[in-house]
Amino acid sequence: MRDRSLAAPLIRLLAGHDDKHFAGGAASQAHLEQLGLNALEVTPNPVQIATEGALWGSIQARGLLTDTVIVSDDAGQFQLGQHGLCWIHAERLVHKLDTFTEAHRAAQQWIRGLIWWYYSDLKAYRRDPTPEPKTALRARFDRIFKRRTGFVTLDKLLARLHANKAELLMVLDRPEIPLHTNGSENDIRCQVTRRRISAGTRSDSGRDCRDAFLGLAKTCSKLGISFWDYLGARLAVPGNQPVPLLGDLVRQAHMPA
Repeated sequence: MRDRSLAAPLIRLLAGHDDKHFAGGAASQAHLEQLGLNALEVTPNPVQIATEGALWGSIQARGLLTDTVIVSDDAGQFQLGQHGLCWIHAERLVHKLDTFTEAHRAAQQWIRGLIWWYYSDLKAYRRDPTPEPKTALRARFDRIFKRRTGFVTLDKLLARLHANKAELLMVLDRPEIPLHTNGSENDIRCQVTRRRISAGTRSDSGRDCRDAFLGLAKTCSKLGISFWDYLGARLAVPGNQPVPLLGDLVRQAHMPA
């Protein structure tokens, strides 16, 4: 909650209260309402931040996701636990940089070439992680992102990316994680497309239904199950074949051979 800039008096209010464990979301929300957080019209939203903090605290208290790495585009809400950064989003900052002279454009293209070359070597390292290239890749990262091209805006951006070295190079210690967030981006693309057409849902209930069914449909697709067969099994449609619980299927799919 401190990392997400929740006001210190509100954190003290939550920490000083006797009630810190709740049976579910409704009980937790009632507690926040009792403390008056829902009546505050400030940024960031105290209820949202407190709820996210409670959810993460619950996950940690149960010993879940202890060794999980979260790879994101650097949005604040994803900076939890062990965190890695998406290389596609990082390079996109260089790609979208406004250039005004031929010298600027040449410097931009030169740096982009170095980044993509480096990225291809990171992919090769993931396939065969060994100590020697790991050390070399760390040193090479510094040579790329500590460069000074004479293009001031680009140089500042490179310095900013270098400050994220630990998160961009998380893959060197954890080669099983992806280098980008394309998988999760693709999972929500259909929702983004629909939002562009219809401007989103009309209510919170509609949003929750959309998210729930989208998550079910995508999970079924990844498991090779027809979504309609899944719905038919859950709704007890006559003649429909039984479909196991998706949670059980996910666990089976990830059990070691």
